[in-house]
Amino acid sequence: MKLVSTVGIVAATACVLAACSSGESVQQAESSQTGAPQTGASTAGASAASTEPTESAEPGPLPSLSVTTLIDGLDKPWDAVMAPDGTVLTGERSGRFVVRDPGGDTRELDADLGDLYASGETGLMGIALATDFAASRTVYTCQGVRGDAGNRIAVMSWTVDPGWTQLSRTGTLVDDIPVADGGRHGGCRILAHPDGTLYIGTGDTASPTVPQDRNSLGGKVLHVNADGSAAADAPDRIFTLGHRNVQGLAIRPDTGQIYEVEQGTSRDDELNLLEAGGNYGYSPDRRPSVYDESVPMTDPERVPGALPAVWSSGDPTIATPDVTFVDGEQWGSWNGAAVISSQQGEKLVFLMLSQDGTEYVADAEALEGTYGRLRSLTSVGTDGAFLLTTDNGSDDQVLLVTPEVG
Repeated sequence: MKLVSTVGIVAATACVLAACSSGESVQQAESSQTGAPQTGASTAGASAASTEPTESAEPGPLPSLSVTTLIDGLDKPWDAVMAPDGTVLTGERSGRFVVRDPGGDTRELDADLGDLYASGETGLMGIALATDFAASRTVYTCQGVRGDAGNRIAVMSWTVDPGWTQLSRTGTLVDDIPVADGGRHGGCRILAHPDGTLYIGTGDTASPTVPQDRNSLGGKVLHVNADGSAAADAPDRIFTLGHRNVQGLAIRPDTGQIYEVEQGTSRDDELNLLEAGGNYGYSPDRRPSVYDESVPMTDPERVPGALPAVWSSGDPTIATPDVTFVDGEQWGSWNGAAVISSQQGEKLVFLMLSQDGTEYVADAEALEGTYGRLRSLTSVGTDGAFLLTTDNGSDDQVLLVTPEVG
């Protein structure tokens, strides 16, 4: 195990970019200090790296960040994606789709959300573009659904017209993800894998037995084919279990490793390297019929074989709703690092991982206190950039974050 490197980062000044829809761009990065890293020993299925942990060279300073406002005036945009033509699509949790076209015009997208169940933490949540979107125009959403048989969470498929004016439902892939009365711990992140399958992160509905119950899709990472059937490595659609509230999923560049981030109780938000069939050790049923959040996020004593986290936030929690990986030479020695958003901490946390991905070897923080609560992260593959949404509940934004060169 290697102690974390403390990375000194100098705050940069603000600048103006002609491409900004708001006319404003901000550059900021800050230093961070943490203790020894939390380590894990898992690998992400057959595609994971097989090397032993190695010492990594200490990265240099994190590049300054240019932050451009793409869409503003939103109410809790849960997710945001960018289409190949540069159109940005986002959705408000209360039930509204908004697009920004490549020319900078913003408008509401027509869609039938008449059966949306929006309560508490549940509503219109994860959005993903199919890997063949350019040809199929397929969009996936994860959302609460009202019904005569009870409320639930479902993953749906839609098609969008070439002019980006309307979303039309084409099917329901998964329709039996549980939801709590009041919507607590609803998940729900979608990762569209390059092989055409979908990974889906779910919440445990704040129920004591759900994370370890293989008859429930709550507190799990699911893996399904494009038609909603179980993927080969996920019996009954369950890829991993023992999670609290999975709201972030991402693929590490050049490795195929899949990571999830979940929010902790009063402590220990976690970044986990996923392994097919893995149990990540959350079991809040220590007291009968009580949702006992005093248990560890990973509890190997009560859950034998529980896989340890690659990173955890410690005490107190910083509330971590998403993760992505930066990818581009503009990031310099931080290229390939994980980036985790924070609601409670109002910042981004960058983690440089070891070669095999089972531990982190350096960390840095950025944008602390600048935009308030931060939620969704989506790499867009343009100049190393990623989309970032705020979660303040008033005049929320979709931001484009780009590393500054030089």
